[in-house]
Amino acid sequence: MALEWMPRDNNLKDHMLHTDAHWGTDADAPCVVFEKRPLLDPEGKVVEGLYVAWIRLNNPKQYNSYTTEMVKGVIAGFENSSLDRSVVAVIFTATGPYSFCTGGNTKEYSEYYSQRPDEYGQYMELFNHMVDAILACKKPVICRVNGMRVAGGQEIGMACDLTVASDLAIFGQAGPKHGSAPDGGSTDFLPWMLSSEDAMWNCVSCEMWSAYKMKAKNLISKCAPVLKIGGEWVRNPTIVTDRYVDDGEIVYGEYKKGAELKAGRALIKEHQAHADFELLDKEVDKIVWQFANLFPGCLIKSIDGIRMKKKYFWDLCKNANRHWLAANMGGEAFLGFGAFNTKKITGQDTIDFIKFRQNIAESRLWDMDMFGEVMGQPKD
Repeated sequence: MALEWMPRDNNLKDHMLHTDAHWGTDADAPCVVFEKRPLLDPEGKVVEGLYVAWIRLNNPKQYNSYTTEMVKGVIAGFENSSLDRSVVAVIFTATGPYSFCTGGNTKEYSEYYSQRPDEYGQYMELFNHMVDAILACKKPVICRVNGMRVAGGQEIGMACDLTVASDLAIFGQAGPKHGSAPDGGSTDFLPWMLSSEDAMWNCVSCEMWSAYKMKAKNLISKCAPVLKIGGEWVRNPTIVTDRYVDDGEIVYGEYKKGAELKAGRALIKEHQAHADFELLDKEVDKIVWQFANLFPGCLIKSIDGIRMKKKYFWDLCKNANRHWLAANMGGEAFLGFGAFNTKKITGQDTIDFIKFRQNIAESRLWDMDMFGEVMGQPKD
């Protein structure tokens, strides 16, 4: 028996939490740009009524590092995408050919948050909310890595479901070298993604890994050439992209040495400004189209089933990490971020670690005199 007699409300509900006030345009940098682009079929035809949400970090002059306001924009983008019934998937990317994200804005960290631990604790509430928004998004999330993905940028990238990268991209942590710890996700995610020793080395060494090494370690899904020279695609010329053994170790994905490395860097410097992301975007489109041809409820339940393992460790540690990161803003972070922020003045972006350790060994007070001994000095 039909139930036409039952009262029904067919007026669409608006589930959006945020307004356009959280986002900007390219002219507003630094900001986050939020776009809904039409879903395209494999022939490039628009699919009516369905969209792909693009959340783009837009601070290219500072390598797309995120300011406090940009963190709010990322949260808004993911929460609205999650609640938008017309969105099929979310692409998390950034402006330009050089960087996806190098983490938090070091200028802001050094000049405002250092020595204000309570303020930084409040900022970390926002950062944690950003990672939560990625992990809770009820749409699949693809990180489209257009360049460097380093420090906090690596962490928010690893929170995404899949990564497709430019083969010029580099990946890694910077915390222990610049006054922090990679507790914005790396210490939680890497032991789930890598062997214990690979996770340890990647976390603490501040060594940069190529996109090919990341692929070989199964940390990203795809890497695509973006250099097109004379009409031909050229793979990253600084990286060993065939497999061979040197001194008993496979060197696939490692950086070349000597003259080869120097020549490769020169070629990249000449052409990277005109990088062509056609192949990268084709890989993104393939994944999105595959997602579009699945039951949406079954898809997101499957994704959440994988995410919850990452999320378990993240939720277990994020609040304690928030407090430690805040407290650290009064000491090592003050020095580390300060050194990086003043490198144009001093000519160096790190402190004198040996002198700092010697001062600690002598039980010196952590005061401005001690800090002054280990910081670089103005060149003039």
